[in-house]
Amino acid sequence: MTKFKRTLITSALPYANGPVHIGHLAGVYVPADIYARYLRLKGEDVLFIGGSDEHGVPITIRAKKEGTTPQAVVDYYHKLIKKSFEEFGISFDVYSRTSSKTHHDMASNFFKTLYDKGEFIEQTSEQYYDEEACQFLADRYITGECPHCHNENAYGDQCEKCGTSLSPMELINPKSAISGSKPVLRETKHWYLPLDKHEAWLRQWILEEHKEWRPNVYGQCKSWLDLGLLPRAVSRDLDWGIPLPIPNTEGKVLYVWFDAPIGYISNTKELCDANPELGKWETWWKDDSTRIVHFIGKDNIVFHCIVFPAMLKAEGSFVLPDNVPSNEFLNLEGDKISTSRNWAVWLNEYLVDFPGKQDVLRYVLTANAPETKDNDFTWKDFQMRNNSELVAIYGNFINRALVLVQKYFDGIVPALDELTDYDRATLKEFGDVKTQLEQLLDNFKFRDAQKEAMNLARIGNKYLADTEAWKVAKTDMVRTGTILHIGLQIAANLAIAFEPFLPFSSAKLRSMLNLETFSWNDLGRFDLLKVGAKLGKVELLFEKIEDADVEAQRQKLLATKKTNELDVFKPTAIKAATTIEDFDKMDIRVATVLECTKVPKTDKLLQFKLDDGMGGRTILSGIAQSYPEPEKLVGMQVCFIANFPARKLKGIDSEGMILSAVDADGNFVLVSPNKTVKNGVSVG
Repeated sequence: MTKFKRTLITSALPYANGPVHIGHLAGVYVPADIYARYLRLKGEDVLFIGGSDEHGVPITIRAKKEGTTPQAVVDYYHKLIKKSFEEFGISFDVYSRTSSKTHHDMASNFFKTLYDKGEFIEQTSEQYYDEEACQFLADRYITGECPHCHNENAYGDQCEKCGTSLSPMELINPKSAISGSKPVLRETKHWYLPLDKHEAWLRQWILEEHKEWRPNVYGQCKSWLDLGLLPRAVSRDLDWGIPLPIPNTEGKVLYVWFDAPIGYISNTKELCDANPELGKWETWWKDDSTRIVHFIGKDNIVFHCIVFPAMLKAEGSFVLPDNVPSNEFLNLEGDKISTSRNWAVWLNEYLVDFPGKQDVLRYVLTANAPETKDNDFTWKDFQMRNNSELVAIYGNFINRALVLVQKYFDGIVPALDELTDYDRATLKEFGDVKTQLEQLLDNFKFRDAQKEAMNLARIGNKYLADTEAWKVAKTDMVRTGTILHIGLQIAANLAIAFEPFLPFSSAKLRSMLNLETFSWNDLGRFDLLKVGAKLGKVELLFEKIEDADVEAQRQKLLATKKTNELDVFKPTAIKAATTIEDFDKMDIRVATVLECTKVPKTDKLLQFKLDDGMGGRTILSGIAQSYPEPEKLVGMQVCFIANFPARKLKGIDSEGMILSAVDADGNFVLVSPNKTVKNGVSVG
């Protein structure tokens, strides 16, 4: 590390078609912020670059669904995402966006440089084209039947029901998501980055020269390299993105995977252009004495370790990343976080429910950081770590130490007198804390580093408990002053040690201590607070989180899960066109409920005996949970399919199907005429 004069930190650009959630925070942004704050505390030359990724198909899909423009979509979410990061103390030096003019110019010039050098290959292939919409279709604009699970609403790149990755050519009965028409195959030309050309040096650079990378990063790179790299398209047919800067390419834009990482460079340029004292942007990207570190999630490893380095190498003037500390995924209550299923804890909503508790979430996410494997966030663990660690250990120590100084010394830092062996042993435990924390932070072991910082709070808590200053004060105020002087110096050290992890709490603690100037080099010193100095206003550093608070969050998730489990309630695309002849095949009629009882030894089945105007029939329906008092349905008229094939359920012949809908709470609601009609009358 000694060869580097400066460090450029980047964090994956969040996609501007939705808010950010705790998975994003745990996987990328809190670790990156911890590292940036740590380096700044050390006085190192560092920039922390962030921004929104604003091109690509998902944004155009959302715009079409909402009847607006892609620019309006990204404007809204860029602002929301940026505000969330600011509220959680993610200390970017710049947070810009890929729709900026600076980025468009930078990405265009980057492409043109590679194009002029002959670094791309041109290929013509057949892709689906919508003749009604007059455009080529991106994978997500094509839907059809999944060949694996036969979900009729699979996308051209993935079936969200079974999770299988697909290509549009695999779909059964493909159709355009824009017009609903059947697409046709047409030839189109695109430009490709021949990754296979770069495979040899990538293998040497990664597998031989960067064995220190995290095992998950190194292993995924090795798997890709062992399989053999293939050319990757850098352009696509789309009307939202950065147009190709070469002739005769109307309707073609840079593929989002190509333009997005260039956003790190363009955002650095934007920052340096506005702040000349930071130096030229080229110094941060083209000087061998710059160290570049990419913080990403595991789904971006291939782009940041193989594709982006190949782009930089092909251009020829950029330095390559020194490390790519990628995290695995964070799950939520045992289930994979999913934005489409609303299975997430959104940052903007968290601060409404837990105002002022940014550091609690930062602490819990770091304690559960998925550094080596997927990990799980639960609300009970969130509550336990707050109450048992932040409140009972760290907060308890700070409160006791400062309140005792207020009580016995009127808020003035007392003098230090003769030390006991126990005092010296306590101070010795703090002696090498700086070295231990540095070793962990330099190796991106943030979870262990935060744990070590909390161990220091434990030492302080134990010291106060063992020395019992409140008892000593009855007979020896000199000794009491020494105990509390040491306690205050420990508190000042904790404000520094926790600064990278819990910036809001550290700022609050420094205010209580009146510790105005501090740096990483001060860590381990015991003269941070001068004798006779006046403390500030003493407040609780952390507050207990009650059972009702977390239960409300659990109920919110349970309601989401209930909705997700009811497939019939999920909005789906309109089914393929039908005819009146098809409808006439279903014999839908009205009947009156004569009896309705729950089927024994089942949770869901109700047994209906109906007057159908044709001698009567029995039908079983799985709606018991929505009608806990089935006897109240007697006398109600319902609609049923009379010619639905009879089947035996729990030993009972069910002769048809009763029709129901699902309300906004996920409950089944029987379909019924709005006034009494003759039993057996047809519906149509």
